[in-house]
Amino acid sequence: MLSDKIQAALNEQINAELWSAYLYLSMGMYYEHKGLPGVANWFKIQFKEEQAHAEIFMNYLNRRGARVVLKPIAEVPVDGWDTPADVFKATLSHEQTVTALINNLYAMAEAEHDYATRDCLTWFVNEQVEEEENAQALIDKFTLVGDNGMGLYTLDRELAARTFVAPAILTKE
Repeated sequence: MLSDKIQAALNEQINAELWSAYLYLSMGMYYEHKGLPGVANWFKIQFKEEQAHAEIFMNYLNRRGARVVLKPIAEVPVDGWDTPADVFKATLSHEQTVTALINNLYAMAEAEHDYATRDCLTWFVNEQVEEEENAQALIDKFTLVGDNGMGLYTLDRELAARTFVAPAILTKE
């Protein structure tokens, strides 16, 4: 059984994951409009990943007999990312915030000796390392090409090839 504190915190994390999904959808639509469909695709895939993360938390709460409480999603930015490097810098900053949220949940589970929740969160700890690494790699690539048209075209095509793969932890649920 989950404590009320852990249950409330996990419900807040569901909201944060759904907000992240909505943020990435906003970023994707911004770049769709700017004519970079590959960058847009990358963010559409991130949108699906964040939805999957929320679903993992919802499944976990349900498996533990806790109640999922969905709350309104706050408004997300709709612009302000003038270059692809800018949008990936914003992405890295956001992922660092999410990392802090996950770390706080992990510490809370540890403090409450809730080892099942802690073990569930281990997947998210590792996922955040990957998320930050991916955002930094894209910042580096887009910074390197700058406004070189052929470089932008090539990177955009690379990002257009990305597909969504449901996390294995989700398919086990």
